[in-house]
Amino acid sequence: MTTTHAPGPEAGTDSEAGPPVTRPGRLKVFLGAAPGVGKTYRMLDEAHRRAARGSDVVAGFVECHRRRQTEARLDGLESIPRAGHEYRGGLYSELDSEALLSRRPQMVLIDELAHTNVPGAGRHPKRWQDVEDMLAAGIDVVTTLNIQHLESLSDVVEKITGVPQRETVPDEFVRRAHEIELVDIPPEGLRRRMAHGNIYPPERIDASLANYFRPGNLIALRELALLWLAGRVDEALHKYRIEHGIGGVWETRERVVVALTGGPEGETLIRRAARIAGRSAGGELLAVHVARSDGLAAGVSHAALTGQRALVEDLGGSYHSVVGDEVPTALVDFAMAESATQLVLGTSRRRRLERFLTGRGIGETVVALSEDIDVHMVTHERAGHGRLLPSRRRTLPTSRLIAGPVAALLLPLLLTLVLDRMRGTLNLTSEALLFLVAVVGVACIGGVVSALIAALTATLLLNYWFMPPIGEFSMSDPDSVLALVVFAIVAATVAAAADRSLRLSRRSARATAEAETMSSLAGSIVRGDQTIPALLERTRETFGMDTVELASEASEAPAADPGSDGGRPTHVKADPVLVVAAGPGAFLVLRGRTLPSSERRVLAAFAAHVGAAVERARLTEAAAEVEPIKAADRLRTALLRAVSHDLRTPLAGALAAVSSLRDPDVEFSAEDRAELLDSAEVSLNRLNRLVENLLDLSRLQAGALALDLRATTLEEVLPLALDSLDPSPGQGPAIDVQNLEAVPALLADPPLLERVLANLVDNAVRHAPADRPVLVTASALAGQVEVRIADHGPGIAADDRERAFEPFQRLGDRDNTAGLGLGLALARGLTEAMDGTLTPEDTPGGGLTMVLSLPVAPQVTAGRP
Repeated sequence: MTTTHAPGPEAGTDSEAGPPVTRPGRLKVFLGAAPGVGKTYRMLDEAHRRAARGSDVVAGFVECHRRRQTEARLDGLESIPRAGHEYRGGLYSELDSEALLSRRPQMVLIDELAHTNVPGAGRHPKRWQDVEDMLAAGIDVVTTLNIQHLESLSDVVEKITGVPQRETVPDEFVRRAHEIELVDIPPEGLRRRMAHGNIYPPERIDASLANYFRPGNLIALRELALLWLAGRVDEALHKYRIEHGIGGVWETRERVVVALTGGPEGETLIRRAARIAGRSAGGELLAVHVARSDGLAAGVSHAALTGQRALVEDLGGSYHSVVGDEVPTALVDFAMAESATQLVLGTSRRRRLERFLTGRGIGETVVALSEDIDVHMVTHERAGHGRLLPSRRRTLPTSRLIAGPVAALLLPLLLTLVLDRMRGTLNLTSEALLFLVAVVGVACIGGVVSALIAALTATLLLNYWFMPPIGEFSMSDPDSVLALVVFAIVAATVAAAADRSLRLSRRSARATAEAETMSSLAGSIVRGDQTIPALLERTRETFGMDTVELASEASEAPAADPGSDGGRPTHVKADPVLVVAAGPGAFLVLRGRTLPSSERRVLAAFAAHVGAAVERARLTEAAAEVEPIKAADRLRTALLRAVSHDLRTPLAGALAAVSSLRDPDVEFSAEDRAELLDSAEVSLNRLNRLVENLLDLSRLQAGALALDLRATTLEEVLPLALDSLDPSPGQGPAIDVQNLEAVPALLADPPLLERVLANLVDNAVRHAPADRPVLVTASALAGQVEVRIADHGPGIAADDRERAFEPFQRLGDRDNTAGLGLGLALARGLTEAMDGTLTPEDTPGGGLTMVLSLPVAPQVTAGRP
């Protein structure tokens, strides 16, 4: 059994200090190679273990497949009833995600993650999408999955088993799991379990053993599961090597890097590299293109690279683009940074003459630099069929600097020997043109300085060997003197023009390479890779750096300290640190190699993108900070408007009644006096309730509401809530209370629950017609007590229901003097403070039903970890 954990804090701990913070739920996946390995049983074991520690565990959907041992293991766990849905004449049971979100347990069990929901059932077509909702709501989910349902492996499994996989889960969703545990069993053990009837009913055993459960199929599926899970281990290993500055190659698994030029040989190299990666367990394929003004970047076909990238991704590999001054160095640096074990390159497309004139190529240089990395030189049909001469680097290498002057001396001498043997065959003009060709050739090898040396040498040789008097450095014929001078001028001019043309060509190629890199960056942003971490990783990868970090101050970039190893082994040389401004108060800190000025121009563009992303993040944060202030301002404005009218109404009524009673000029009968006193009492009670609502709402918003949660029965709270309501003035709907005694005690703060019920019933009474009673019922379901207050009034449109819970909203009120519009807002706030929910529903036949859900007292009083 193999388990992997995602980086991060252990389950149940949100922070080391400070108040608890809301976090997304954590996903644990029990992964199996085939049905019947014991995933569901292990999931139930995990549930009992967590429940024994005090966790609130609920079985949302557990498929036992009529297996007695699994059904027995399900006993003792609370289960949420499944939702029934009709489809094409049949009744199907599905996961009731709404009930789970309303119940909000600490952990929920959901079997068969890849299941497709019946059309019209639930919020989403796929069960993994329902799980995503629960994780977002902060509920931990434990689920099961077979390897054949992973999106990236479904076609492979179909080839192995012959069974198409119609239900799949994206790999990216599963990889986000906090923990993945492989439930493993040898193939023969699984077949014995099948034969004993522990997986399928007897009528399906023989067919299954002869088809899907063949030994070869099970071995292949088991290997797929092990290899897929092994990929998770690489993340932790890579992080460890970066933190400890380990630059050497650890051959923990085969990583094959294939170098792409954008040439026609690319597909051959990719397939060859994929075969090499596929020979070993867990082999990984990485394709890299070096965007440069020479070597691999010269004459790049953008369309070819796009097709090759698609092929790499189809074969399960990843595509990368880097920039480097020297192509061999960039390739080796990238391979080492990715811990590659093998590097695949195509044989040179240069012709023999070109290789003779320009020295060793990229492949030979890579072999010399590769150290522990194995280098494969793959032949292809384009080998030896490249251009005559490639674009040269901006600064010529040492070999060219030496070869240029040597060629400037030797080529004219060799040409002189050849022409001397042909003396009499060619005239002086033809001989001068041949020398001019030699000078141009030297310019292509060694640049303008070597070409000038060749021009001078050719001039002297022409004078000595081919112009009379032959054998002397003198000329008697003025025409010969003029011809020799013109030749020298033309030779020097042509050499300078050729050298300038080559330099312009190199600059153009460099600009093209930079444009391709920026185009690739822009494409990644368009595809959505525009978060700051993604841009930092893109920058590190492109420039072949060890690390790229974002600092808020330039002083945060530590300089290399010769007296400290920074946590690295003592033999590791300190990397150079480069700091680049990325906008106001933001700096990129790059560690690795030293970048030349030509690459820093591209780096500045990357830094600008990062700076823009930082600025967007700052603006988003500022907007988030301003929003509560705006909300508070809106609240104050609404409060002033409401207080100016709604508090004055009951106050005016009470004052009028008291003033009348105090008037000495009026004699009131006992009946009139009682009526005035009742009117004053009603007005003052309404005023008191409005003030209490305002105070409670302010405490809720300030987080200062004290709770005293204890076992509370509806029979003791609801009558007090009804007694606190204003008596109906003459006519009004009756209140019908049912089934209170049938529900258990719930966990609540009694005074707050009384306020919630009073506000809900008062809201229903104000909107219900006089001839239709307001119905109050209660029921218990899955550890929750639900109280329903239903009226038959006008109801609230679905789009306006959430607005009804905002303070000072009175949607649909027939009388705007009825209150501040705080009732529903306060009721929901108090309910959520007691760990409950308040949701509106349609009343059958018209009207609105408020559903108040609170946990049953015995389950919640158990300690949680």
